Amino acid sequence: MNPASAHPDHKPRPFVDLLVSIVIPSVILMKLSGDEYLGSVNALLIGLAFPLGWGLFELIRYHKKNFIAVLGLISVGLTGGIGLFEIDAQWLAVKEAAIPAIIGLAVLISTKTKYPLIRTLLYNPNVLDVDKVHEVLKKNNQVQEFEKRLLHATYFFSGTFLFSSIMNYVLARWIVTSPSGTQAFNEELGRMTLLSYPMIAIPSTIMMMLIFYYLYRTIRRLTGFTLEEVIAPHLLEEQENK
Repeated sequence: MNPASAHPDHKPRPFVDLLVSIVIPSVILMKLSGDEYLGSVNALLIGLAFPLGWGLFELIRYHKKNFIAVLGLISVGLTGGIGLFEIDAQWLAVKEAAIPAIIGLAVLISTKTKYPLIRTLLYNPNVLDVDKVHEVLKKNNQVQEFEKRLLHATYFFSGTFLFSSIMNYVLARWIVTSPSGTQAFNEELGRMTLLSYPMIAIPSTIMMMLIFYYLYRTIRRLTGFTLEEVIAPHLLEEQENK
């Protein structure tokens, strides 16, 4: 635990996130929605309880009170509402597209503020030694050039959410065609959730990695630092202690 904080340090657990947020809900929705098992309503409630409960746990346990995490919880809640209140399934596609679109728009709007999201998510002290980089940029009179390239990275970053928005809409319209509140709707929802990982999450992750590489290449070109020289010191310490 970080002594400077009253809350435990959060360490990414991608396999747990994948299991709780995608695999378990998908299995429940696809395999247990029949009347001989949980029924469509109970399966929907239990299936969505996993990502919703996990998201709330992350928020409360680690105080990850950020815009994207809150939108994720809202998204799960809206999905449950569409199924429980038997709202037209086409609104599921609208909701699936709206959430990443809102995030992408927020990324663009943040460029006009003092706290652009690209700094919060990629160019921040938890990932890079930003003070060290800034010192050399200032010395080389390259701060303005770096800010220009950082703005380009922000546009690329926003584009990943545009991709997610379009793909979410296409996937939802393609797979979820049955009336909401039915067993078939639950099964299709589970299938959509499962397919969203290889069709949306993985490509988006690759795009994020390319953006980080673009950011690193920019730092390398303007400062001469290697990746090892700009990685946040606490990350290097963790690697050395392993």
